[in-house]
Amino acid sequence: MPNLATTLKEEIQRLARKEIKAQTGTTRQAIAQYRREIAKLKRQLREQEKKITFLERQEQKRGGQPQTAEKSAEDVRFSARSVKAQRSRLGLSARDYGKLVGVSEMTVYNWERGNTRPQKAQLASLVAVRGIGKREASAKLKLVKAKTEKAAPKPRKKARKKARRK
Repeated sequence: MPNLATTLKEEIQRLARKEIKAQTGTTRQAIAQYRREIAKLKRQLREQEKKITFLERQEQKRGGQPQTAEKSAEDVRFSARSVKAQRSRLGLSARDYGKLVGVSEMTVYNWERGNTRPQKAQLASLVAVRGIGKREASAKLKLVKAKTEKAAPKPRKKARKKARRK
């Protein structure tokens, strides 16, 4: 009798496994199909993103517009070495580089040493300066200097009274 009980138990287990496999088989097929569709959608998304970035670059080249600083400032990492390398690449003094970015020369030195980090607005200015060359940097620097000279009133020289000799 023990053989009959174990045989019956094994047969019940086999039938249960068969039934479970039949029930879960369709679910597994559906899961596999969903995963294939998700992978296909991800590939399409990557292709669309590539096309969008390509078209944005083409539009920037055509329009000559710089990349928006707000968008790029969020995605940008700051490195003290890169600030120093960029300043030396442009051949600018810390004072001139600071005027170009809109900060003082001491701020530039502190960034280069790694003592401080730029704020978001300053980081946006750094990003805007990253993509320019020496000629463009000197042209922008001349514009900045011209604006600051116009904005700041020149100190008046004291008029000397000339003594008349009689």
